[in-house]
Amino acid sequence: MRSVEVGPDGARMRWVELPGAEPTTVYLHGLGSSGPAYFAEVAAATGRRSLLVDLLGFGLSDRPASFGYTMEDHADTVATLLRSVDLATVRVVAHSMGGAIAILLAERHPELVGELILAEANLRPVGRPVLSARIAAYGEQDYVQTMHQRILGVVGSEWAATARHADPLAMHRSAVSLASGERERWYVHSLCALTIPRTFLRGELSDRPADEAALVEAGVTVAVIPGGGHNMMLDNPKAFVEALTR
Repeated sequence: MRSVEVGPDGARMRWVELPGAEPTTVYLHGLGSSGPAYFAEVAAATGRRSLLVDLLGFGLSDRPASFGYTMEDHADTVATLLRSVDLATVRVVAHSMGGAIAILLAERHPELVGELILAEANLRPVGRPVLSARIAAYGEQDYVQTMHQRILGVVGSEWAATARHADPLAMHRSAVSLASGERERWYVHSLCALTIPRTFLRGELSDRPADEAALVEAGVTVAVIPGGGHNMMLDNPKAFVEALTR
């Protein structure tokens, strides 16, 4: 495990690094998740140098109360991490909320990202029953003091296993930012405007993204992971690795 100071009050972001061939791949997890927990198996199978990152407030990383936890904040701390280890034009593999962060990373810090592979990234604001919207519907203190533990009791055990290690404040502020419809441009517009290689992966068991036609028109490769749902890297790791190596 490695770490670097990226946030207020000396907050440190941590990641697990696997050796391998270049170019380096950076993995970004979703809401309430963790990079090593969701990506260790597939990253090891690719044979590439891999950074399995825990965003601030999640997994093994620090949880500063003064941090905003917006998608832009997360993207900027990942940029700080990459610069601290002299990485640029990396391949970013990102899941769910991590996909929104990856899109902003490429948009705000274009020299750092050479390719995006997005596993059911959040492309636009969502409403209930999507989990981020359910969390965002509560006030911050209500969620932190009461609803976080209740949410953990009703979601699946797989997600709860990592979410119980997340900071409730980070969960709520990240969910509010992710679910907000106030962005001038939704993530799908930013993704379509990028000129680097981009791939959007969806699980066979998931619905087609509403923006699939726009993605294809903009040159984004859309591929399906057989037998996979939203957590496709866990549902069918072999097919996920094959998609990465293609």
